[in-house]
Amino acid sequence: MPKNDQWKEALSLLNQIISKTELVETTKWGMPVFTLNDKNVVGYTGFKTHFGLWFYNGVFLSDPYQVLINAQEGKTKAMRQWRFESIEDIDEQKILEYLQEAIQNEKDGKSWKVEKSGEIEIPELLEGRLQADKTLKTSFERLTPFKQKEYIEYITEAKREATKMNRLEKIIPMILEGKGLNDKYR
Repeated sequence: MPKNDQWKEALSLLNQIISKTELVETTKWGMPVFTLNDKNVVGYTGFKTHFGLWFYNGVFLSDPYQVLINAQEGKTKAMRQWRFESIEDIDEQKILEYLQEAIQNEKDGKSWKVEKSGEIEIPELLEGRLQADKTLKTSFERLTPFKQKEYIEYITEAKREATKMNRLEKIIPMILEGKGLNDKYR
């Protein structure tokens, strides 16, 4: 179970409810995840101000009670969260309805297909450094397209020019070492 003791009783109740289904409990990313035929269906955890369920293919749920949200608009495509602020918010029947629909969706093969992104444009700031430093350019080209994209997005997501420069200086040694931006978390 997640380490956040604030929601221990509530998370235990969610676990009991989910356990009434045919889903199989496992642990992924240090948290409980429930699967069907080794496919992630639902998980739960607690945060500072709320706890919640997340449905991995929640985009396909009908959401009759309008409780699901996309926690990271623009980034998260298929996952949807159902947030609770107290144990009293838990309605077992409603949760079981959503769980049964999620299970049926999984059985029906409904799952989000990752969209292949087209060629991503390297920002001028990074491109300038790559052109000026052949070793850096070679190191960058050796990275997988995924790692290249991580670095490009890291720079382009910054709003201020100073932040872009700081980020560029931070990532240069990582690129030279052949590391991805988030390798230490994998």
